[in-house]
Amino acid sequence: MSPVPAGQQGDEGTPVSVKIRERLAAARKRFHSNDNIAAFIEPGELEKLLDEVTDKMKGVLDSLVIDTDSDHNTHSTARRVAKMYVNEVFKGRYVEAPAITEFPNAEHLNELMIVGPITVRSACSHHFCPVIGKIWIGVMPNEHTNVIGLSKYARLAEWVMGRPQIQEEAVVQLADLIQEKTQPDGLAIVMQASHYCMAWRGVKEMDSKMINSVMRGVFLKDPALRREFLSLIPGKD
Repeated sequence: MSPVPAGQQGDEGTPVSVKIRERLAAARKRFHSNDNIAAFIEPGELEKLLDEVTDKMKGVLDSLVIDTDSDHNTHSTARRVAKMYVNEVFKGRYVEAPAITEFPNAEHLNELMIVGPITVRSACSHHFCPVIGKIWIGVMPNEHTNVIGLSKYARLAEWVMGRPQIQEEAVVQLADLIQEKTQPDGLAIVMQASHYCMAWRGVKEMDSKMINSVMRGVFLKDPALRREFLSLIPGKD
């Protein structure tokens, strides 16, 4: 294994990824692909992690027999890919949840509210291929429910989806987060997405989509309310 450049190492010469792993292990915290580990990353370490990923990505390109030294198209690809993963596509793993201002339900609103479609972008944790789709969120508030701005639902969805995910788990994670933030009587989420691990590789099925849902509280108990929510979602195509 090639040595890690000094700029990518911790204070004692240990790669920064190892330092982060050690903290996670000491706290007995899981660090699966769709887990957020921001609490275990210290100030300045994300840039060091970016340098480390760049170096490892150079090794991947070397093993793919791509001459990045003389190929002007791939000369800086390792850095671009590292920035894409750490700062964009997988950002939801490395940063804290967006700040969400919560307001009391002063008017005691208790009618069905639907937010969507929210466009979401993620990556399949099996092949790191894009997952692109839309989410609809239904909330049945009560007098104790916290009210959050409409844009905040999109920010929470972006944070959850910004990790290597499988769609089934992503929707549950988002439901748990919104449930915690708002405490409604009921919560419903429907997600429809195209998976490029099917369209770009494998069976190469371009038109196939996956639709799944999570129903909580009164949406789970009341079939009429569930039907109302589903009927109010504009045509999914």
